[in-house]
Amino acid sequence: MAGRVVIGTSSWADEGFVREWYPRGLPSRERLAYYSKYFAGVEVNSTFYRLPSLAAVKRWATVTPTGFTFDVKLHRALSRHVAYPSSLPASLQRWITTDASGRVLLTRRLQDALLDDFLTILEPLRQAGKLSSLLLQLAPSFSPGDNQLSELDSLIGRVSDVPLAIEFRHRAWVHQSTLQRTLTYLADRDVALVCVDAPPGEHHTIMPSNLTVVTSQGLAYLRAHGRNTHGYLEGRTVAERFAYRYSDVELTQIIERVARMNAALRRGETRVMLNNNRGRDAPDAAVRMLELMRAQTTAITGARSSIGGQQALRATAGLERIA
Repeated sequence: MAGRVVIGTSSWADEGFVREWYPRGLPSRERLAYYSKYFAGVEVNSTFYRLPSLAAVKRWATVTPTGFTFDVKLHRALSRHVAYPSSLPASLQRWITTDASGRVLLTRRLQDALLDDFLTILEPLRQAGKLSSLLLQLAPSFSPGDNQLSELDSLIGRVSDVPLAIEFRHRAWVHQSTLQRTLTYLADRDVALVCVDAPPGEHHTIMPSNLTVVTSQGLAYLRAHGRNTHGYLEGRTVAERFAYRYSDVELTQIIERVARMNAALRRGETRVMLNNNRGRDAPDAAVRMLELMRAQTTAITGARSSIGGQQALRATAGLERIA
């Protein structure tokens, strides 16, 4: 049974969006409301670096329309990235231990306290029906050679009331020898594997774009990172790493994958988030993807809007059939 497809971007406050996509002079407090006129979902990227205030989350729920939903990225300490105590709230400082370099060590006590705070802060989104999922973007250092998937058990259990999507950033998790174990682990826990459209290459940090699977009964997830291999591996800024303008042919390829993923769902929805965040590349790609979807399917819902002189479909579609 196919579900709803929601298309958005990985952040609504990226510096490039502000420079090139939003109307000049638009106050920062009005950006999310403006974004939500054209897209029905968004990834919250800022939570990877710092927890928001409860007041901020309440405002997110208030300024967005009914049906708009959020995928919230978990804090970098939870995803095994380098994190320092200053990135965590004062209420958690007593639980923090660090290594010799001052980096936060993820203990079970800190993990549980951080997740509890996270879920409390996100409660206004849950109450409004606007919390779609939590996104755990694991560090490339989390690898089969050094880690076990069971290390994620306690985190998965702690957020069991909210759909969870996991993006691996080490290719070995989906090698031929490990793929079935990885998929089974996620499916047994009803956790979505994040599929990707990524740059070509065999580097261990580049996940393969030919993996199109659904491991959760209620959530399918695809992130489009662009196809700029040199930038992805060598870039130092977000714009350098993810700079890419998708062609219609490439967007159509993604749409075909999304259709297969969505058809495999028993309930819920498929999330498609454009992460080619340089300038206005991501919102432009999302708009164009919707135009292509509209041309290829008869199961579209939403309202038409204009962005930069282009006609765009509001970013929610049934996508039950694609010609």
